[in-house]
Amino acid sequence: MSLRAARIVGAGIAGLTAALCFARRGIACDVFEQAEMLEEVGAGLQLSPNASRILQRLGLLPELEERWNEPERVTLASGFLLKPIAAVPLGKDARRRWGAPYGVLHRASLQRVLLDAVRSEPLCNLVLGSKSAGKRASAPGGRTGHRADLTIGADGVWSSLRQAVPGAGRERFSGNVAWRFMLPFREAPDFLDANVVSAFLGPRAHLVVYPLTQFDAFNIVAIHQASSPGGSWSSEPDAASQARLRAVFSGWNEAILDMLERAASPRVWPLHECGDGRWFDGHDLVLIGDAAHAMTPFAAQGAAMAIEDAAELAAATAGTTDMPSAIREFETHRRARVNRVRSRAAFNRFAYHARGPLAFGRDLVLSFRRPEDLASDFDWLYGYTAAD
Repeated sequence: MSLRAARIVGAGIAGLTAALCFARRGIACDVFEQAEMLEEVGAGLQLSPNASRILQRLGLLPELEERWNEPERVTLASGFLLKPIAAVPLGKDARRRWGAPYGVLHRASLQRVLLDAVRSEPLCNLVLGSKSAGKRASAPGGRTGHRADLTIGADGVWSSLRQAVPGAGRERFSGNVAWRFMLPFREAPDFLDANVVSAFLGPRAHLVVYPLTQFDAFNIVAIHQASSPGGSWSSEPDAASQARLRAVFSGWNEAILDMLERAASPRVWPLHECGDGRWFDGHDLVLIGDAAHAMTPFAAQGAAMAIEDAAELAAATAGTTDMPSAIREFETHRRARVNRVRSRAAFNRFAYHARGPLAFGRDLVLSFRRPEDLASDFDWLYGYTAAD
């Protein structure tokens, strides 16, 4: 019997995208979320062409284009001298080279677009405040009128469903924390460009800045190595973490130090990841997104991988009469893709936080590469077209 209905646990980016991808194929979905309401919290994110291509298929691009920026380029620069090291062209070049746009926006804006689409879709049913959100497909059906043939765990890095998958990866602290805050355009220093994603590099730390037009502000993320501050998703910084931030960025350009000191309402996010492991229990439960493979943001691909998972799981299972085999093939294919992205993130982490001669060598090599050549390094990533 082919898949008629799915039960999705988690109403984040992975879960909501999955619901829309399944509904597009005529499959009813109940989406269960423990939270009583979906609050507009989170941080900025980057949607590369491999993800925006899928959202375009779902008809969501016009709404996203009203909310995001399409930066002209990504620039790597010295955190000490503010001197550009290398640049990758985006904007019109991204659309031309990879066939889809590269946008930056707040996570809440993306979630709102997905949420509105799910609520408008007759085959989708969203249940908030669900005490049974962590249960699997054998639980009673929801309000779609069908008992679920498949449970999709899209409940994030601290997934409650992951423990039901034998051999699943384990959540762990990555050894890095991220400070996130917004800086109004009117208060921003001159070296920040509202048409660029800027990454300022230094030993054991880097700083990413990009515009959020909806907020008339820059999104700023400072990432540095640190010991685990505990298992919370995010928190207000205490004196110890503020002292650590000042120590890590000591010696950086004064304009950056001043910007960090003046940060209004910063949040500290411990960066957790999920080790490589199984996503499928062999029967009727599969994990996607952060529940399956939470990763560090060094390749800016966390949201994109969740969106790809959703599209390719729907493509793999819709119409099949052998769902276990289809999901095993999905898992094998997706794990290979995700692991390649993890490798790229690990390389970026090493390169961004390099010190001494390694940093000098990095800057020298990058300075000799043309922007077009650097863009070609991302063809495998941004040019990827998920199964449709």
